Amino acid sequence: MATLSTHVLDTALGRPARGVRVELTTLDGAPLGEGTTDEDGRVGSIGPALLPPGDYVLTFGTGAYHAATGQEGFYPSVPITFTIGADEHFHVPLLLNPFGYSTYRGS
Repeated sequence: MATLSTHVLDTALGRPARGVRVELTTLDGAPLGEGTTDEDGRVGSIGPALLPPGDYVLTFGTGAYHAATGQEGFYPSVPITFTIGADEHFHVPLLLNPFGYSTYRGS
């Protein structure tokens, strides 16, 4: 079983993205957990403590975040689909700005 963490950084404002709603689901949409980023842009706990191998989706509520920070964003949400295939830690960060985003497998 694997563990999962995530965080969001606002590259337009140069700071962690506080208050972003994040949902974890299976690939077919079954809910596994949800949370909101803290002052450091991190979600303390999202979903089960341990995840079996499989495909998952983290969906970030970016539209509400942009509106709350006075930015006009292009993406109302950002879904990131990823595969867990090993018993290790998976970190999925989101680098966000109003007109783009990037992600990678972190450590």
